[in-house]
Amino acid sequence: MASLEKPTPRDGASSVSAAATVAKALAATILGEMAPGSSLPSEGDLAIRFGVSRLTVREAVKMLAGRGLLDVGRGRRAVVKEPTGIAFSDFLSGTIHNDPKGLFDLIELRMSIEVQSATLAARRASRAAITAIETALQGMRDAAEAGKGGADPAESERVFHGHDAAFHEAIALSSGNRLISYLFEAMSAPLQQSFFLSSRGHDLRGHTFDDTIAAHSAILDAIRDGNAKVAGAAMRHHLEETERDIRTALNSRALQPPLGLPLVQDG
Repeated sequence: MASLEKPTPRDGASSVSAAATVAKALAATILGEMAPGSSLPSEGDLAIRFGVSRLTVREAVKMLAGRGLLDVGRGRRAVVKEPTGIAFSDFLSGTIHNDPKGLFDLIELRMSIEVQSATLAARRASRAAITAIETALQGMRDAAEAGKGGADPAESERVFHGHDAAFHEAIALSSGNRLISYLFEAMSAPLQQSFFLSSRGHDLRGHTFDDTIAAHSAILDAIRDGNAKVAGAAMRHHLEETERDIRTALNSRALQPPLGLPLVQDG
């Protein structure tokens, strides 16, 4: 492990501030120098390096485990975890739940990320990646047909939107950009919170699952053809329609239950 600078606060000042300072220094090293799967030095070694007690080190490690940076288990050293978007996801979820404007902020974020991911996917997607997108779209078709055939409407909708979310995730992965994949993972839960509104607005505007499938088919066709410009434009058009759905739903004043409860529709 790389050398670490000792934190300024000592145990004598404040155990909380000392632990926070150790956590900050450790986080910088973990994020900048350590690969996922690497083990931290022992509590004793870290205590010596930082000039603090083992208890302070233990508290610092707990802080970083809470942030999703470390995996802590009984009887072994803490291990660096693969980065996740948990903290960012929690922030987005809270924003959407507490402020309807957050829904439009999320759409703008999706515009930035998903238009680019579709564009890159058209240039970079492997045969296996395209198959994953195709599989998700076929799942949407099957769920829609099941609903038309008399299957439970709520269950058909739930399955449909599960495949819809998988479609967008597969495109993000197909982009070949790890940061886009990371950001999309962070957006997953907030997207679920926005699905209810976009679904209701979609219905109010007279649209159906078939319209959603057609929009997704246009995106897939462009990616399959390797047409980056058309793929990006198709994704942008789809997200602009999603924004209109959400705006219609909010303006209807007929939404029950309120924001953040049923986790159903994808845009």
